[in-house]
Amino acid sequence: MTFDTPPRDIQPPDVPPLIVPVVAFIAARSGTGKTTLMESVLKELTARGYRVGTVKHSAHRVRIDKEGSDSWRFSRAGAVNSVVVGDNKMAVMRPAPENAAGQAIRDAARNADIVLVEGFKEIDLPKIEVYRKDHSTELLAGRGAAESFGIIAVATDGDLHVDDVPVLPLNEPRVVCDFIVERFFKGG
Repeated sequence: MTFDTPPRDIQPPDVPPLIVPVVAFIAARSGTGKTTLMESVLKELTARGYRVGTVKHSAHRVRIDKEGSDSWRFSRAGAVNSVVVGDNKMAVMRPAPENAAGQAIRDAARNADIVLVEGFKEIDLPKIEVYRKDHSTELLAGRGAAESFGIIAVATDGDLHVDDVPVLPLNEPRVVCDFIVERFFKGG
């Protein structure tokens, strides 16, 4: 499954359609292991030859360039984009647009076979909910609500039954990766 017609939340009207699969990792609260699972799935997908883009939602203000740095000065002077290039990486600083999630996903999709997103549970994307038995207090996929949240699976370390979606082992990223590959690349 790919987004030949992407979800309305990430498709600006003047931009060509996004045609790579996108899957978000979400949880009802922080500290459940979204980053750890996503990092492990990313490593597994990469080991299998997939090119993976990532997007991380931050509930905090993003500050990459420091006050007084050259890139900070260029941005303050009015640069639409300010790019810093080093020997091994580059970073683009620009103001976040109104549709920041969509733009970030589009950027991450460049040269990628799939995009993994951490967070953004409110936008219309397929999602894997992370539920840790000793930390989570609410199951978003519970009470038949999986479809309304776009949840396609729940990854947990507990004995959990969810009516409408598969339950995957949280501590076995290979199995989560198998699920993603089957669903998005093999037509499962």
